[in-house]
Amino acid sequence: MARMTVLCRLAVIILLAGVSRSAAADTPELITSLKQGGYVLVFRHTATDDSQKDVYPFRFDDMSAQRQLSEKGRDTARQIGTVIKELAIPIGDVYASRLNRAIEAAKLISGREVKPVEALTDSSNASASGMANPTGANAKAGQAVRQLVDAPPKAGTNTFLVTHKTNIADAFGKEAGDVQEGEAFVYKASSSGAAAFAGRIKLADWSAKTSK
Repeated sequence: MARMTVLCRLAVIILLAGVSRSAAADTPELITSLKQGGYVLVFRHTATDDSQKDVYPFRFDDMSAQRQLSEKGRDTARQIGTVIKELAIPIGDVYASRLNRAIEAAKLISGREVKPVEALTDSSNASASGMANPTGANAKAGQAVRQLVDAPPKAGTNTFLVTHKTNIADAFGKEAGDVQEGEAFVYKASSSGAAAFAGRIKLADWSAKTSK
């Protein structure tokens, strides 16, 4: 009897795992769905210049005291923005961390004005170890991000959020700390509750979509 109980539990776990995976759309399909609007995309900012350090990163008007995007990071953000424009994906509100690297990435990706907000600003307080190994333990920071994710976009548009690896891990769990530079977590808005996870889009996924 005990063995049967264990086997039943394992079967349920496997079934739920399958349901969870199938709930996330196939990536090319997901990118096509963005044309309809109604999604929230949470981007990690693109690559930064490792030779620069966050000396006083929260002096937001002092660009010399915070790490900036590298040329590679700017090129990556432009590439994403070009694909989004070519695919005619509608963009509504664009929010970003108050750190300039996120603001710049958001502008290059969206081609629109960006609203810097505290909720997306680096929740690790520019800690090198925190950024390298996010724990997802800052519940307050995670809740702030989730509130933005759960807010339905303007009709017929998608909301873009550009933030940091630590904030993404705080919002979606420690496992989300593997998010790559320029990668987006995508959520489908709901008028009656929390937004539903739809999938993840990496840089290569955007490029693959336009090459077909």
